[in-house]
Amino acid sequence: MNALNQERLLQVLLAPIVSEKSTLVADRNEQVVFRVASDATKIEVKAAVELLFKVKVDAVQISNVKAKQKRFGRTQGWRKGWKKAYVCLMPGQQIDFSAAE
Repeated sequence: MNALNQERLLQVLLAPIVSEKSTLVADRNEQVVFRVASDATKIEVKAAVELLFKVKVDAVQISNVKAKQKRFGRTQGWRKGWKKAYVCLMPGQQIDFSAAE
């Protein structure tokens, strides 16, 4: 893996999503949910998770979260759309964000 590719992989994952739905998914089957770059691909997300967390990834599903229209008084605006990745880990692998700090 060259240095340019490794720099790109470090920019793919933006943040873990810790919500009620993501913790339910994590408890039921070994999946972790991440907010990823809007131009990220499944292959890049898989490589980035394996590089950063030293775990084996089984599959990756990516979904686009659409932008929402919001009103501020009389003016209307849009929230930005973003991309979310569900990363399915191999059996026995896990990533624990609660013990991070």
